[in-house]
Amino acid sequence: MIEKTINKAEYQKWLNLIKAQIHQTQIRTALSVNNELINLYWNIGKSIVEQQEIKSWGNSVVEKLSIDLKNQLENITGFSRTNLFAMRQFYLFYKSKSEKVPQLVGQIPWGHNRLILNKIKNVNQAFFYIQSTIENGWSRNILEMQIENSLFERQGKSVTNFLNTLPNPQSDLAKQTLKDPYIFDFLTLEKGVQELEIEKQLVNHVTKFLLELGKGFAFIGRQYELQIGNKTRYLDLLFYHIRLKCFVVIELKGGEFEPEFAGKMNYYLSAVDDILKSETDNPTIGIIMCKSKNKIDVEYSLRDFGKPIGVSDFKITELIPNDLKSELPTVQQIENEFLNNITY
Repeated sequence: MIEKTINKAEYQKWLNLIKAQIHQTQIRTALSVNNELINLYWNIGKSIVEQQEIKSWGNSVVEKLSIDLKNQLENITGFSRTNLFAMRQFYLFYKSKSEKVPQLVGQIPWGHNRLILNKIKNVNQAFFYIQSTIENGWSRNILEMQIENSLFERQGKSVTNFLNTLPNPQSDLAKQTLKDPYIFDFLTLEKGVQELEIEKQLVNHVTKFLLELGKGFAFIGRQYELQIGNKTRYLDLLFYHIRLKCFVVIELKGGEFEPEFAGKMNYYLSAVDDILKSETDNPTIGIIMCKSKNKIDVEYSLRDFGKPIGVSDFKITELIPNDLKSELPTVQQIENEFLNNITY
């Protein structure tokens, strides 16, 4: 496209229109109200794109618009050259899904939106991270960590028998609750470490562990004792899932998945259903976390079991930033949520 000289009269008319939109938005509500602000940024981005297409103005008009807005609206910030280009990018990225924008996108701060624009190239993935941010109340740092850890690609990828063992819609929700692999990038472990040491460190970092597990998990205990007949059995990790309304047993295996793991988990699930599960609880779910697995091996192992079991890999990588700890819920908050929602 050949860039044309900016027509002063046309530009001034357009500049006045943008200023009027800004003032109207101020009258309706303060610019700090997020949904209104996102609406405004969407409309400005759309207007920039339309003016460039209709009048063949190049990118220099964005810089000129920024300067004029800052000079003529001295008490208002947020219209730098960089931010105006971000508004343009914002509109172009979501243009094909305009019916969802900014109703959905407007529920998260502009800083979160810009992070998603810079990190994500697919609109459906962007909507996934927006919805997850809304549901979980993620800070920008945690959102960035989830994107870098490829949460979208891992969600619902565990090998399970949920379709055959759980009713709809619980089977779908349970499937989406599991990930593959789980990433324990907050652990620092040497090679060949035993499962008990992994369990111990996970509990020592329980808030970060719960963040990786996802929304709804409430921690009950490690090496949880079950008295079965005259023997005491120990569950590696026991949780309750508030949305699924069921107990969740997690078994950690430091090596590759073996078929006998499924039999042992099935035994544990039967015991938890008999001993801990109340009439209002849904069937207990088991998650076997291994260092590696063969998908066909897992599918054969789970095929004829009547209890819901999922198998996922777990990976231990580098540390997440220390400043995330203050942004996660405390163990006490998690315990309070659990106690307020569960009755035995």
